[in-house]
Amino acid sequence: MQHKNMPMNKDEQYMQRALDEARQAQAKGEIPIGAIVVCRDRIIARAHNLTETLCDVTAHAEMQAITMAANELGGKYLTDCTLYVTVEPCPMCAGAIGWAQLPRIVYGAPDEKRGFRRYAPQVMHPKAECIGGVLEEECRQLMQDFFRQKR
Repeated sequence: MQHKNMPMNKDEQYMQRALDEARQAQAKGEIPIGAIVVCRDRIIARAHNLTETLCDVTAHAEMQAITMAANELGGKYLTDCTLYVTVEPCPMCAGAIGWAQLPRIVYGAPDEKRGFRRYAPQVMHPKAECIGGVLEEECRQLMQDFFRQKR
């Protein structure tokens, strides 16, 4: 957990932006997962889960962010980008991340039940760097609070 007096590193700063997106999802009654795409130290896409809003099971935060980033860059490959997402991507999103050729993926909380590491650990590009546990506690807490309120 981040100590109050310690400065945040870049991954933590960007994960805070993804958490902002997750909170927007939560405010709309969506599962609170947020994602951003950073290209050359600039946020080029911000997104959150929209599965309920769009009645679309594929409208995960990562899918929305990938589409937005590709539109911003004018191409389908995100080879100079980093994806930040508050929860470990599912196999569907991990597949899209692989197809988009994202070289770096940073997530907050692991998803033991539905995460890609359990079902499809080889789905991303073999050279992709995947870092988990960034602001993990905050990301996990947001999910736990959401599901606790649903019950």
